[in-house]
Amino acid sequence: MAIDPSATTDAIVASPLLAKNLSMAIAMGAGAIGPGIGIGIIGGKAVEAIGRNPEASSKIQTPMILAIAFAEAVAIYALVIALIVKFV
Repeated sequence: MAIDPSATTDAIVASPLLAKNLSMAIAMGAGAIGPGIGIGIIGGKAVEAIGRNPEASSKIQTPMILAIAFAEAVAIYALVIALIVKFV
């Protein structure tokens, strides 16, 4: 790809920076959708289960928190990928 000599240096520098920032935003946004939906489903089902059987709330709460932590780890992986894209 030939660089147009009449183009300003700002436009030449901004294009890769724009692509990098856009790819970082897409990676983080797409990586947060799944865990957000998953955490919502986990929390909703746990509340339903506790509502049906309040005595089992301690047995339900521990696996719920563990599942939420695993779902949140996926979002953290997306954040790491986005930061790698930004700084490498």
